[in-house]
Amino acid sequence: MDYLQYVGGIIGATAIASAAGAAALYYMNSPNPIVPPVDLNRQSIEQPDGARLSCLCKNGKLFEYLYDDVKTMYELMRRGARVSNNGPCLGWRPSKDSPYKWLSYNEVLTKAGNFGSGLVHIGVKPGQDTFIGIYSQNSVEWILTEHACYHISAIIVPLYDTLGTEACTFIVNETEIRTVVCDKEEKVKAILAEAEKTPGLKQIITTVKISDETKATAERYKIQLYSFSEVEELGKANPFEAVPPKPEDLATVCYTSGTTGTPKGVMLTHRNVVVDVSASIYQLAEYAPNSDDVMMSFLPLAHMFERVCEATVYIAGGRVGFYQGDIRLLVEDMKALRPTISPTVPRVLNRIYDKVQATVSGSFAKKFLLNFAMKRKQSELKRLVIRNNSTWDFVFKQVREGMGGRLRLLVCGSAPLASNVLTFIRCALGCVVVEGYGQTEGVAPCTLTVHGDYTAGHVGPPIPCCKIKLVDVPEMEYYASENKGEVCIKGNNIFRGYLKNPEKTAETIDKDGWLHTGDIGMWLPNGALKVVDRKKHIFKLAQGEYIAPEKIENIYLSSPYIMQIFVHGESLKSCLVAIVVPDSEVVKSWAKEQNIQEPWNKLCGDKNLKKLIFDNIISLGKKTGLKSFEQVKDIYVHPDPFSIDNGLLTPTLKTKRPECRKYFMPQIEAMYRVLV
Repeated sequence: MDYLQYVGGIIGATAIASAAGAAALYYMNSPNPIVPPVDLNRQSIEQPDGARLSCLCKNGKLFEYLYDDVKTMYELMRRGARVSNNGPCLGWRPSKDSPYKWLSYNEVLTKAGNFGSGLVHIGVKPGQDTFIGIYSQNSVEWILTEHACYHISAIIVPLYDTLGTEACTFIVNETEIRTVVCDKEEKVKAILAEAEKTPGLKQIITTVKISDETKATAERYKIQLYSFSEVEELGKANPFEAVPPKPEDLATVCYTSGTTGTPKGVMLTHRNVVVDVSASIYQLAEYAPNSDDVMMSFLPLAHMFERVCEATVYIAGGRVGFYQGDIRLLVEDMKALRPTISPTVPRVLNRIYDKVQATVSGSFAKKFLLNFAMKRKQSELKRLVIRNNSTWDFVFKQVREGMGGRLRLLVCGSAPLASNVLTFIRCALGCVVVEGYGQTEGVAPCTLTVHGDYTAGHVGPPIPCCKIKLVDVPEMEYYASENKGEVCIKGNNIFRGYLKNPEKTAETIDKDGWLHTGDIGMWLPNGALKVVDRKKHIFKLAQGEYIAPEKIENIYLSSPYIMQIFVHGESLKSCLVAIVVPDSEVVKSWAKEQNIQEPWNKLCGDKNLKKLIFDNIISLGKKTGLKSFEQVKDIYVHPDPFSIDNGLLTPTLKTKRPECRKYFMPQIEAMYRVLV
C-alpha cells in the first residue's frame, strides 16, 4: 500500500508552500494535553530493599482487585454482561465480504454453560483434576471453550497452532488431557497420528466437519469424535449446575515453547490473571477499555498477552471481533471491524514503518513532507498532545485507515520495539500507544509504559500488582548498585510454578518468591525500566570476553535494511559473525535507486548490498556504545526469513539459537575461514 501516494508533484509542492499558514492554523487549534496517571519524572518508588514499586501503589501496598465482585475469570465475564446491559460480546465474519456478526454477553454465557454441561455429559469430570486442551486459532469457539472450563472449574491448556507434533504429544501426556477441542481436520489428523503415544486421550471435539476417513481412524484408536454443536446441544438438554472456581484455583496451564528442550507448563491461577488484568486497567485509567470499545483479536490466544488484552475488554463490557484466520486479510478485517483497541507486536508495526519509508525514499517532496509532519507531531507529543486531526495528520491518513481508522489505544508487547518505529507509530496513529514487558510466568505485562510519556526505548514502570528489583550479574559486569542487573519480579501476578517440574520451578523462583526472568534491565532516572540484555544466551570468545548476542541483535535490528539477524560466536573464535535476513521492501527500493535489476536471491548475494548493510550496522553499534569485540566482523545475507515452518523460530517468534547455528554452519564456517 502506498501510504503517501497522494503526496508529491503539485499537491506536495502546494502543501510545502503552505507550511507557514498550516503551522499558524495548528497553533490556533492546539488541543489540551492529556494528564498522565503519575509524575513522568518519577514513575516508580524505590523501597528499602532496593526493589521499585509503581507510584500508583497506595501506602506501598501491591494492588489486587479492581472490583470486589471480580476475583475469577468466571466472574469477570459476568461483570461484562452486567455493565454492558447484555451488549455485543464476540464477533466474527462468516465470509470474506460479510460484515461482523455478534453474540451478546448473555448468549456467550449461555452457550459456554451449555458446552461445559455437555462436556460433563460426555464424561468430563468437573474440578481441578481435569485439563481440557484447545488446539485452535482465535475464534468464538475458543472463548466458549475457555469459559466452559471455568463453568466446571476445569483447567484450559492451549496447544499452539505451530507448536509441533512432538511438543503437543508431550503436553497431552504431561497434563493427562482426555479431551481436545480442534478447529481443523488437519489438527485432528495430527493428534490421531500420535494416538499410540497418547493413551489417555479419549475425545476430540471439532468445530468443522470431519471426513469419513478421519472418523474411521479415530474409531480405530477408540477415540470418540464429537462436533462442537453436538456437545453444546447435549449440555442444553442435560444442564449441569455451575461449579465456579475460587481465586486460588488454576485457570490455565500455558506452555512456554523455549528455544531448547521440552516446553514447560506455566500454572496460572484465576487470581494471577485477574490481578494482572486489574492492575493494567488501573494504570491505563481513562484510557482503559470501556463498554463502547471494540478490540481486534488476531494475536494467538494461546499466549497470555492476547488473553489479558481481551479480558480487559470483557470486564468492561466491550466487544471483541476475531480476524478470519488469514493474516493476509487482516487489513480487510480491520476495515470491517473498525476497532478502537488493538494489541499488536513489533513485527506488524515494523512492516508499516518500512512500507512508509520505502514509499518516500525515491521522492524528495514526499520525504520532506513526511519529515516535516513528523517534527510537528513529535512537538505535540512532547507537550502531551495526542490526536489525529491536526493540520499534518493527512500525511498519515492511510496508515490510520489501514488499521480501521478509529484506534484510540494500541498495546504493543512480546518483543522489543525500536524507538524510531514507536515514535513513528505514535505520530502516525495519533492515539495512545503503550508498550508492555513481561513473561508468561508473570501472566503477561509486568511493566507498562505510561500514557503521555513520549520517550521511547524503555518499557515503563512496574504495574501496580508487582514490584521489580535488579540483581547483580557479575560475569556480565552488571551491578544493582549501578542500577543494572537481572530483572526479578515479585507480586500477585507471579505464577504458582511449572506443572510437575519442581526443579525448573526452583531455578526460576527463589526462596523469597522472586521470579528470575533472565533479562538484564536498568533503571532510568525517571523510574522506568529499560531491558538491555539477556542473561541466558551469553557465551565467551577466545580471549575471554563475555558476549550477549541478543543485546547486539536488538541494536542491529534498528537498521532499516534488516528484518532478522542471528549473531554467532564461539569460545574457540576471536570474533563474531552474523546471518542477516534483509527487509525486502527497503532493499528492493535501494536496488531500484541503484538501477540494480536482479532476482531476489541474486540481489542478496550482491557485494554492494552486503557492504551497505555491514557499514550501517557497524555505525549503529558505534553510536550505541558497542565495544569492538561486540561488533560482528562479517555477515552473510540470507534471502529467506527465519520462520516457524523452517524450524528457526519458536511459536512465539523467538530465534531458536541452536537450530540456527546448525542450519547456517556452512556459511558460518566459510566466514571464519575468510577472517582467519
